[in-house]
Amino acid sequence: MAQPVDRWLALEGLDNIRDVGGLPLVGGGTTRRGELLRSASLEFCTTSDVKHLVEEFGLRLVLDLRTERERARSASPAAFADAGVETVALSLIPEEGRTLPETEEDVDPLIHIYLGYLRDRADNVVAAVRRFAAAGPTLVHCAAGKDRTGVFVALVLDAVGVERDAVVADYALSGERMEALFARWTAAAGLPMPDDLTPHLPRAEAMAAVLDHLDGEHGGAAGWLRAHGLEADAFARLHARLTGR
Repeated sequence: MAQPVDRWLALEGLDNIRDVGGLPLVGGGTTRRGELLRSASLEFCTTSDVKHLVEEFGLRLVLDLRTERERARSASPAAFADAGVETVALSLIPEEGRTLPETEEDVDPLIHIYLGYLRDRADNVVAAVRRFAAAGPTLVHCAAGKDRTGVFVALVLDAVGVERDAVVADYALSGERMEALFARWTAAAGLPMPDDLTPHLPRAEAMAAVLDHLDGEHGGAAGWLRAHGLEADAFARLHARLTGR
């Protein structure tokens, strides 16, 4: 299996943030650094963090995949807007009705949830890809930076031809930061740490199954994006942004 490279950013208020650059492409080469960051939510960002993201990374766009309720509870620092960074909210969970997709008895619940993002909010998934393709350096996040962010990032990485093992390994890499993330959350809320974080960890086999499903139904993530309305020129920009080709 492809080994993940060290792409973590060391910031004061973000535990699960990394660059998706440096991942191997089918046929040679790697994804470009400095184009897309994946992260947990931004409410704990410090002034120094914002400055680093804006001045060093060149951040221009934040894609917030959380629901309106989540955003109301934990807003991102105003310093991002003050620095000229645009934030676009595109929830991958329906704002009304059930909070997560219903689970069929014969399907792994995590796989069903991930496919539910693509089924229930295909419009927002494609809109997020379209915005990223047209923007400058971008950060995408949800709450933990693991599930919704994981599906979005896996989709775009697979679509531009990142080796499958590397796509799955990048998703699973968030598991290294869950303890630190929960420690931050529980300390802020005055709550004890969970006794067992296992239910909250990413499972590589679940993401692999999601990508296998897209292979079978659409010929891969690129086919899914095209089938759900991503224009040819937007796909070409996405490919160029992440691969330089």
